[in-house]
Amino acid sequence: MPAQGFAFAPRDEQLSFEEIVAFAQVLKTSFGLSKVRLTGGEPLQRAGLEKLVAMLASLGVGDLAMTTNGQLLAGKAAALKQAGLNRVNVRLDSLDPDNYRAMARGGELRHTLAGIEAALSAGLTPLKINMVVMRGRNDHEALALARFGMELRCDVRFLELMPIGVAAAEFDRHFVSSAEVHERLAEEFEFTPLPEDPAESSRDFVAEHCSGRIATIGFISPYSQPFCGGCRRLRLTSTGVLMGCLARS
Repeated sequence: MPAQGFAFAPRDEQLSFEEIVAFAQVLKTSFGLSKVRLTGGEPLQRAGLEKLVAMLASLGVGDLAMTTNGQLLAGKAAALKQAGLNRVNVRLDSLDPDNYRAMARGGELRHTLAGIEAALSAGLTPLKINMVVMRGRNDHEALALARFGMELRCDVRFLELMPIGVAAAEFDRHFVSSAEVHERLAEEFEFTPLPEDPAESSRDFVAEHCSGRIATIGFISPYSQPFCGGCRRLRLTSTGVLMGCLARS
């Protein structure tokens, strides 16, 4: 979040649930839409999100997922699962409460951890934990997060910082490549690549820890290894703008 916060769109400019579902229905009927992800911003800030989940689930898409910071997830996980949500990705950039608060510019680590626990209990799996790695901010925690995900039997994905939005001004100072993160994790994990899917952004590995435990770890590398050629995603904003790529205006 930028230091000055966000300017939210007026409610009367935001798409209704019915409009969102109608658009998804067109994509499913005409183009075989099989995956829908609710993201943001923070999707759980939208009142009545469970209703939207149920409406989208009724379309019969194969994979209905959500990306969230987890701050409100603990109180909503069970209802979201009951409404038809399949799984969640949770943004978790630090396991240190003070660093978490500083990087997110608000929020409490304990709320996100409670959200992860509630999501696992509700069956919103496979649960993926996402960390955007930033030099001098949280890169020293990459190994700890990989171990944390392994203990919870969650997938962990490390994302490269992108030079867009508020991150553009500090990109050169904070960027860490996926190759560097991979090298650091190799101190404790032995990696075996999983089959690649050109349509997916993450390069995933089975990672065997030196303790003998197994984890699934992925790397999303939009800057050092762009995956634009295989991308088949469309992004619909809350105000009805259709975008093919977040890095393009």
